Amino acid sequence: MRYLPIIFVGGATALLAPSSQAQPRLDAVVVTATGRAVDPIDTPQAVEILSPQRASAAAPVGEMFRGEPGLAVQSDGAWGQNPVLRGLKKESVVVLVDGVRVNSAQPQGAIASFLDLGLLERAEVVKGPGSVLYGSGALGGVVNLLTPEPRFTAQPAIGGRIGLGAGSNDRSLSGALLLQRSNAEHALVLGAAARDAGDYRSPDGRETDTGYRSDTLLAKYRYRLSSRTSLKLNLQRHADHDVWYPGSARTGGQPGGAGIPPPLGTVTIHSPEQRRDLFETGIETILGPGRLEADLYRQEVFRQIRAYSAAIGRDYVRNDVTFATDGLRAKYLVPAGDRHLLTLGAESWRMRADPERYIDNNPPLFDNNLRNDPFDRGVLRSSGVFVQDEIDLGGTRVVAGARLDRVAGDAASKGAGPAAQTTGLDHRDTTLSWSLGATRALSERASVYANVGRGYRAADMRERFEDAARGDGYYHIGNPQLEPERSTSVELGVKGRDATLEYGLAAFHTRIDDYIAGRVTGAVQPATGLPVKRTENLDRAVIYGIEGSIRAPIGRLVGDAAFTWLRGTNRQDDEPLYQMPPPEVRVGIGQPAERGFHWRAQLRAVVRQNRVATRFSAGTEDPTPGFVTADLRFGWRFGKLGPMQRSSLDLRLVNLFDRRYHEHLVEGISGRELPAPGRGLILGLNGSF
Repeated sequence: MRYLPIIFVGGATALLAPSSQAQPRLDAVVVTATGRAVDPIDTPQAVEILSPQRASAAAPVGEMFRGEPGLAVQSDGAWGQNPVLRGLKKESVVVLVDGVRVNSAQPQGAIASFLDLGLLERAEVVKGPGSVLYGSGALGGVVNLLTPEPRFTAQPAIGGRIGLGAGSNDRSLSGALLLQRSNAEHALVLGAAARDAGDYRSPDGRETDTGYRSDTLLAKYRYRLSSRTSLKLNLQRHADHDVWYPGSARTGGQPGGAGIPPPLGTVTIHSPEQRRDLFETGIETILGPGRLEADLYRQEVFRQIRAYSAAIGRDYVRNDVTFATDGLRAKYLVPAGDRHLLTLGAESWRMRADPERYIDNNPPLFDNNLRNDPFDRGVLRSSGVFVQDEIDLGGTRVVAGARLDRVAGDAASKGAGPAAQTTGLDHRDTTLSWSLGATRALSERASVYANVGRGYRAADMRERFEDAARGDGYYHIGNPQLEPERSTSVELGVKGRDATLEYGLAAFHTRIDDYIAGRVTGAVQPATGLPVKRTENLDRAVIYGIEGSIRAPIGRLVGDAAFTWLRGTNRQDDEPLYQMPPPEVRVGIGQPAERGFHWRAQLRAVVRQNRVATRFSAGTEDPTPGFVTADLRFGWRFGKLGPMQRSSLDLRLVNLFDRRYHEHLVEGISGRELPAPGRGLILGLNGSF
């Protein structure tokens, strides 16, 4: 089998993290919501802390978000799975890895998948506007993917975690190894992970082009310079190989053919190689009465994007692009009296991209290798300053903040050939974001909260500069003069947690002005004959809903449930907002155990989605039927076993009844969407030392 060396590398789950079936963690903290470690009970927003153990062994990171309250997944294949927060997709959600924004403008694929689950400690999800701390794009919220931090120890210490994963449905192998070494002055974390997933099987049979391979390396180091100051270094490389996006498949000459010449037959987008490289260095120091944190980083997301023609047996479009981001961020946390904790911060980053695209467009040979770049030397620059005040009023805690950002975009040219545009590409925006939230303690472990805030999203490079045919059957024309989206959100909620009970309930309403989307113009692009979609600002979009979760003992067992209900409206077209997740409910019951036998059964029920866009989508969004899936997990947790301090053996049965279904947010031609995986077994062997 391919990639057998991964057997010796380890498991695909976070082995030191508590099991998702264990008792609630009373010492749980979240850093993403306020920029510092705080109990989620004390945050005036809905927060989810997700363990990698929720996902199957060979799944991408996006799998973690399925079935959680307020969360959904948009997918275009097995690898490309993007988190969706309260109906807002990847453009309107900031994805961070260890607090560093992952910048990339890409039509297929998932930003969140540029990390291996085996090296992930947990994911923190903050729902609702987060632009005060994280700037552009945080309308729907923030997803922070956190790998283990190097921590100093008074005495020299060494440890780590290791494991193996194998899946029957996609014939996958996966693994990860993490080593940690520390003393009073030095702390080091080294990690390696890899996975090899084949084409998965649905109830219809084996689904072609759904397999992929990936490998990840991680090195994090911290040095104590003095009792007040430490330096840090964070190096990461994640690479994916032979990734296909079957939801992009279109056949020339057939409905939905996307202007593909009929002699090319079925054309599918794929990526022979893609990778993310991160270099980050930083300092933490006690400065006067407060603590200063500053980081300097460079992150590159490289992608080979190809369009493969089944008829001629080769790629007829070849595109290579690197999104390179250089950034600097700093924040200073300082007490102001007995009741205030101020956070003062600044952030600046620059993303550059210069895609090279070649296309064969001379039938019947299709071999002219014509240069056809979508844009030339694109750049986005963002600079912002912010302030946040956490105010302790006894039983009430108030968090108020504001941020001022300036975002500028420019390119040397837009489009290719005689029609290329070289003027009017520069655009600058200055945006004010703010938030005001309050949490009122009902008891030591329960609180009610309210939050109102404004977020924003500046247009990305593709929306500004790219003129190209896409898989939805339209020729998209970018718009350099787009105004930023601006959202105003209100949220009310209650949440609580003790040794046996954990719950949360939230209601929210979000209004987005100048919503950015592709508008069907009625024109036809002469060279391709495709109908034109021009990226525009819609008048207004509104999303509102309610979500909740609970986990509680039922005799000797533990039950849990979660639900999501939301609605989106396109006010300009007076119709449902395009691609809204349908309502769903998840119910589980099981017997947790720190040692010995444990099990858990789960049902996930998704309602039929018949609220679809018709005018805006020109009839390309159809209703999807509801479905119910069942999963079962059981295993044994050992104590000390040989060199392992803790170890476990787990078996998971996924889609137990081999249900045929597809999610509403899966990409593909309506009526021919890629079905979800069928029944499968996933075996995991994990240990820590």
